[in-house]
Formats: sequence, structure tokens, C-alpha cells
Amino acid sequence: MSGHSKWSTIKHKKAQADARRGAEYTKLAREIQIAAREGGGDPETNFNLRLAVDRAKTANMPNSNIDRAIKRGTGEDRDAAEMEKILYEGYAPHGIALLLNCITDNRNRTVAAIRHVLTKHGGSMGSEGSVSWQFTRKSFFTIPAEDASFDTLFEIAAESGADDVVEDDEYFEIVGPVAAFKTIHDKLKAASINSETSGLRMDPNQEVELDLEKTLQVMRVIDTLEELDDIQAVYTNLRITDDALEGFE
Repeated sequence: MSGHSKWSTIKHKKAQADARRGAEYTKLAREIQIAAREGGGDPETNFNLRLAVDRAKTANMPNSNIDRAIKRGTGEDRDAAEMEKILYEGYAPHGIALLLNCITDNRNRTVAAIRHVLTKHGGSMGSEGSVSWQFTRKSFFTIPAEDASFDTLFEIAAESGADDVVEDDEYFEIVGPVAAFKTIHDKLKAASINSETSGLRMDPNQEVELDLEKTLQVMRVIDTLEELDDIQAVYTNLRITDDALEGFE
């Protein structure tokens, strides 16, 4: 697995158990709300909603919270705030590129909060298109190594049109084009293999390597951004090494 994937997995596991669970549920609820608004409130016919609900259940989000988020999305809850998806672009310290995937009911508040964090740490906001060209949208599936063999996953990946299967001590990761997402998902399900995390993300076309001190500085900025309620995910072209992961933890 790449450093980015390892870092995301570490933070995902911590988020399920630590004091920020409430904030994690807020982000998951917004994702469910947007998916229900765009494709309807039935997870059986709305694939994106089904994935969002699956992620919420993996995080042990109560069913009542999930149902409430779906009703907000479909309009059954008329008091719910109107949410929108926005992708902001910017730079962390040392010129590291950032893409910030947001769901918000107040874009002025969101952009002000992002600008504050970046400016405070020596970064800056970018104009539309200034950063996004450095990334490609990919689908990914993270599977605990104890739940499947490399050979089985490689066969599924090959049949599904995936790009790669990467092995780590604790996890396998299948990475592929966006168009292959549902096929990979369905073949894993047919093989009774559950992914711990899955979805779409923006992978850097080329990573930038900094020294350890500067890498940790950027990682802390990204971590601060990800704590903002309106930010669902932060993508970066920073190369995250094992030494950096160890130092960050």
C-alpha cells in the first residue's frame, strides 16, 4: 500500500474509537444526505447511497442517524439545511498540492476556514484548475490481509479491469479506474470478501518527496484540515514514507 493509503487506514481506524467520533458521524451523514439527494433514498437502487451507508455502518454509526440523513437528502425532513459538494484547490507549505473535497451548507464559512488554516501554516488557496490537473480519480478497496489471499484478489482485479493489487503486512489494496468500481465491488461481494474501506479518491500523478521534518509539517496541516467539519477528504501529492508515518504517530 502507498503511504497515503496506510495513513488513511490508520486515521480511519482511530476515528472509529476516539473522541472525534461525533465529527466522523457528521461527515458520514453529509455523504449519505448528498447521495440520497442525487439518486434517491433506496440503497438497493442507489449504488452511491449503498456505499455511503456501508461506510457508516462500518464506523458503527447508529441506524437512526443513517435513516435521518437519508430523509434529509430526499426532502422528507423539510428542516434540513441544503448541502452542496465543492472541490477546493490549494497549496500546503513547500508547494505541496492539495485537493479538498467538501460538503457544506455555507461555502463562505468553509472557504474562510480552509484559508485560515493554510495561511496560518504558510500555504495558500489556489484557483480552479491550478492543482486538479496533477491528480487522477481512482477507485480503491482496502481488504484486511487475513480476509483474503493475494492470488484471489489478483484474479478478481484482473477480471474486473483493475489497475493493481498492492500488498502490505496487514492489508491488500485494489486500485482501478472509476468505471471499474462497481464491477470490483460486486465481484468482491460474490466472493464473500468485505473491504474495510472503499470509494473514489484523487491519486497524484507524481508524488513530491520532502525531507522528514517538512513532510511531518505538511502532514500536520492536512490533519488539521481534515478535522474541519465541512471537509470530507484531503488529497495531496506529498510522498509519505514509512518513517514519516512512524514520526506522525
